[in-house]
Amino acid sequence: MGDLEIRTAVADDVPAIVGMLADDPLGAQRESPDDLAPYLTAFETIASDPHQRLVVAVREGRIVGTLQLTIIPGLSRRGATRSIIEAVRIHADERGSGLGTQLIEWAVEESRRLGCQLVQLTSDKSRADAHRFYERLGFEASHLGFKLTL
Repeated sequence: MGDLEIRTAVADDVPAIVGMLADDPLGAQRESPDDLAPYLTAFETIASDPHQRLVVAVREGRIVGTLQLTIIPGLSRRGATRSIIEAVRIHADERGSGLGTQLIEWAVEESRRLGCQLVQLTSDKSRADAHRFYERLGFEASHLGFKLTL
């Protein structure tokens, strides 16, 4: 990975992470980078849960990517443990640099290291470029996802 470090996020990273979450058409509608209080509360919950890994990719001291990895033990698939990759974001200046591939490859390897038999993720239906990216990395669009906003 050369000059790239992937490490567990700390509270001081939250503003940069939220900035990346908000820096796309969908995130701009959902995120509020000017009000960090709910994000810091969520960060504390994530950081205290041993089944969660919120990581940042750092290059030259600057946060350039992030993702959350959730580990879920289960009964299905003969008691398989799975991981879910969520909230993958790459800083606008780094898009197209291969950083996304490095970050996903890290998440897959970390999932393997943690004993997972399956890695899954969801991607908004409108993100056609992201779908091609994930398929290029070996992911298959095998399921239809549903959400219920509460």
